[in-house]
Amino acid sequence: MNILKALLIWLCFIPAAILNGGLREYALTKAVGEELALPVSGITLSMCIFLITWLLLPIATKTITSKDCWLIGICWGVLTMAFEFVAGLAGSNTMAELLNAYNPLTGNLWLLVLMTTILSPVMTKKLQNKDISDI
Repeated sequence: MNILKALLIWLCFIPAAILNGGLREYALTKAVGEELALPVSGITLSMCIFLITWLLLPIATKTITSKDCWLIGICWGVLTMAFEFVAGLAGSNTMAELLNAYNPLTGNLWLLVLMTTILSPVMTKKLQNKDISDI
């Protein structure tokens, strides 16, 4: 049952990512330029993902182990990459364009977003238990 609840939480990341992208394209890029908007957007999306996890995971999964958190995070990471590639290819992006997002030298912090997605369940559990010594 925890996996289904975790999947529902992951689905909340999609509208957050879409809103974040819209904010970047229609406001942030005009305000600070594309060179700065892209990394700021990556940081913002990472914060949103962590906040969603922080708020929903403890409610959805009352009893969850650290192992469960790692499994959820890995599943979220795989789902996120699969979603990005499927949506990107369906949106007429090339594989090279999609892979370019994984290069932080371009200013794209997609790797930060992906790592946040994977680590948010573990970090949430550790921080909510106030036991960050064995992360």
